[in-house]
Amino acid sequence: MTARIIRYDECYSALIDEMVAKSGGHIEIVDDPNLKLDPYFYERKASLDRTIKAIDDGTMKMISQEEWDLDMEQLDRELEEKYGNN
Repeated sequence: MTARIIRYDECYSALIDEMVAKSGGHIEIVDDPNLKLDPYFYERKASLDRTIKAIDDGTMKMISQEEWDLDMEQLDRELEEKYGNN
């Protein structure tokens, strides 16, 4: 059998169920374990894939942990200066 994902509106559930029932076993509905653990699995995967592609093609810069730490320390100082309790 070939495996494919089909997304459909809830209003078509009865139609899909009827089609599966009439298929004589040629169509099978299988639960996706990824969606049981995380209902947004595929949306998160797509987002991560876009991020990786952006890093690979150079449109997004990947910084080191040291750069991140320095940037956050600088941001903390700036926020403290601007909004800190005097």
